[in-house]
Amino acid sequence: MSKFIPFSDESSTLTIGQLNVENRLDRVSLFGDLDLTLDQHGLEQAKTLQSLINRVVEELESRTLPEVLPAAPVVKVSNPF
Repeated sequence: MSKFIPFSDESSTLTIGQLNVENRLDRVSLFGDLDLTLDQHGLEQAKTLQSLINRVVEELESRTLPEVLPAAPVVKVSNPF
């Protein structure tokens, strides 16, 4: 698995099967599909996912967290057209 460090940057990504994981400073986003098949490939993908989730949990547990993450402020920009 690549050096995906949860909550460390705004650009890291990881793909497990068709499951995409995107890193942000305030969240880790998962979207897509992942079929964990009953074979060696499925086992490898399951372990990769398990490792990712374990690292996310470890990072969350190491910080002082708010009850709920506040919504990001809305920033208006002028229409470029």
